[in-house]
Amino acid sequence: MALSAARLEDDVALSALAEHAGLSPFQLHRVFTAAAGETPKQFSQRVRLSQAAALLLTGRQPVLGIALACGFRSHEVFTRAFRRHFGMAPSVYRARGFVTPVDAREAEVHRAIVRRIAPCIRLFHTAHLSSRSDMSYEIMKKELTVQPVLVVRRRVKRSDIAATIGAVLPGIFQYAQQRGLALSGHPFTRYVELGPGMVTMEPGMRISGGAGSASPASVEGVVEDTLPGGSVASTIHAGPYETLSEAYAALEIWIESKGLRPAGAPWEAYVTDPAEHPDPKDWRTEVFWPVK
Repeated sequence: MALSAARLEDDVALSALAEHAGLSPFQLHRVFTAAAGETPKQFSQRVRLSQAAALLLTGRQPVLGIALACGFRSHEVFTRAFRRHFGMAPSVYRARGFVTPVDAREAEVHRAIVRRIAPCIRLFHTAHLSSRSDMSYEIMKKELTVQPVLVVRRRVKRSDIAATIGAVLPGIFQYAQQRGLALSGHPFTRYVELGPGMVTMEPGMRISGGAGSASPASVEGVVEDTLPGGSVASTIHAGPYETLSEAYAALEIWIESKGLRPAGAPWEAYVTDPAEHPDPKDWRTEVFWPVK
């Protein structure tokens, strides 16, 4: 994925990618589609359009220049693909701009996040299995400011957590881009209710400002909300998502030992890009639990 995402201006053949991966084209297509939930061609098209949308909002390059830089061979091909994906022509998308005021720094953050997150948006997930990591956790108390976010709430079986995150985050990413909302941070998942069999969860993405009047409060299951400000207990989990339950257990023990009380739903932020760091031992996830 990293190879394809880094060469948007090139039309990299499936055979070349297969040779790079040491697989036959058929094997690569099958393995890639199973892991990513989309074919290599669909992946390449989606990433190119995501990058193009960010450039339309944050740069001054002509539409044709953006089209060529993102691997489209003509203005007409780009316009047709963009309209299918975002529901409007590139020129209309650029003229509308961000739906809330965004300064130069926030625009640059949005562009960087789109470039980093678009290739791997389907790969952020956690299984929350009961396997142990035997990891020691450094826990600290932090003060956070309120963070506007977009979330989708789902109530699922614990065994469906990973699949739900992988299915929901791409839709939130698309929703934010389509409506001109500036992304501002790592994807996350908040756990509103944790039961022995069922979980109420909210995969989401951070945004700058709010959705504003141009974006209804709830469309296609995406809701504008906030991550709370105030005191939180926080720690970094190193390693695969499957052992994240150990981080939550460590936080719960620490909170009680300090005479504090949980004061809201915990959440986890996916700090590491799985596309850039394919080995799960290199993944980093920050876990937060509001306290009082």
